[in-house]
Amino acid sequence: MNAPRNRRGRSVALLAAAALALTACSGMGGEQPPSRAAATNAECETVDSVTVVLQWVAQAQFAGYYAAQELGHYADACLEVTIQEGGTNVVPQQVLASGNAEFAVSHVVKSMVARNQGADIVNIGQVFERGGYLQVAWADSGIDSLEDLRGTRMGSWGGGNELVLYGALRDIGIEPTQEIEILQQPFDMSMLLNREVDSVQAKGYNELAQLLETADPATGELYTIDDFSIIDLQAEGYSVLEDSIYARESWLAQEGNEDIATRFLAATYKGWTECRDDADACVDLVLQQGSALGTSHQQWMMNEINALIWPSTNGIGRLDEAAWDRSIQFALDGGVLEAAPEGGYRTDLTEAALALVEADGVDISGADWQRAEVELVEGGR
Repeated sequence: MNAPRNRRGRSVALLAAAALALTACSGMGGEQPPSRAAATNAECETVDSVTVVLQWVAQAQFAGYYAAQELGHYADACLEVTIQEGGTNVVPQQVLASGNAEFAVSHVVKSMVARNQGADIVNIGQVFERGGYLQVAWADSGIDSLEDLRGTRMGSWGGGNELVLYGALRDIGIEPTQEIEILQQPFDMSMLLNREVDSVQAKGYNELAQLLETADPATGELYTIDDFSIIDLQAEGYSVLEDSIYARESWLAQEGNEDIATRFLAATYKGWTECRDDADACVDLVLQQGSALGTSHQQWMMNEINALIWPSTNGIGRLDEAAWDRSIQFALDGGVLEAAPEGGYRTDLTEAALALVEADGVDISGADWQRAEVELVEGGR
C-alpha cells in the first residue's frame, strides 16, 4: 500500500516508523465546517476507513473524538473515521473483539476481564489519567464511608461498571452480593432522588451534575453539594485507569495497521487538545451530534473530563505502568480478575503518535490548564 500523505506532502507512515524506531532504542480555535475534512482527504494518496466505538452516546466524555473528526484531524491523517455511539446494549470491548470496529474506548479493568476471557484486545493509548467513580447518598443518610454501605440498599449499573465499586467493597471485607441489597440502577439519579435506595453509583462528570441541576421540590432551589454525601473512590485509594483506546492484536499484526493506529491516535490526541484549549467549541460540536443533554450539563462534563486528562503528567495517551499495575492489583485483590492478564497494553504506538503531534507544535501536556467555573441550570439546559 502506498504511504498516505498529509497536506504538507509528508509521509505519515515514514514518520511513524521513525518514531517507533526511536521508541525501541529508548525503551481550536473555533468550529470548522465539515467540508474541511473532505477537502483534506482528497489530497491523500490513499484513505483508510476505520470505526471507533464509544462507551456511551454522544456527550462531552467523547468530545476529543468528535473534535478530531469535525476539525479535520482524522482527514489530515488520511483517515475516514466512523464514530459509533455506545449504549445500554453496546459493549465496546465486545464490539471490538468481534471485529466490528478497529478501535474501542473502554475502561482498563473491564477490558482486561474481557482479555482474560479470550478477547485479543490491547490498550494502545491511555487518554484519562485520573478516574471519576463516586458513590453518592443523601447527606442525612448516615453513609459517609464505604464501610457504611454494609446492610444498605444500593443502586448499581452493572455491565462492568460495578467492577471498581465491588472490588473496593471486597477489599474492605464487604461482599456486595451478600451483604448489600443491590438494585439495578438506570443511568440517571432517579432512584436516589426518589429515595428508593440509600446510595447510587455516579461519575463526577455526569451523574453528579444531574443531581446539582435538579430543584429541591421543598424549596424550588437547585440542590447543592452539601445536600449529598459523596464517597470519591479515587480519594479512598481505589483509583483505576478509565477511558483508554483499544485495538485487536490480530488486527495490529496485519501489514499497515500499526501505521493506521498511529495516525488514529495522533489525530485523536490533537482532538483532545482542541477541547482543552477551547472547551466551549467542543461542547458545541457535541451538541450538534444530537445529544439529549443540555448546554450547561455538557459544559460541566467537558470541564470535568478535561480535569481527568489535564494536566497530563507525561503527555496525553502515555500509560503510566505503575498506575496500570495498581489497577490490575486492585482488580485481583477485589476478586474482579482471577489472574493478571498477560500483555494487555503496548506503548510504542502512542510514542509514535506523540512524535507526530509534537512535530506539529502541539502541546501534549497542558501544564497550565485549570478547571473553569461552570454554573449549572435546572435540567442542565
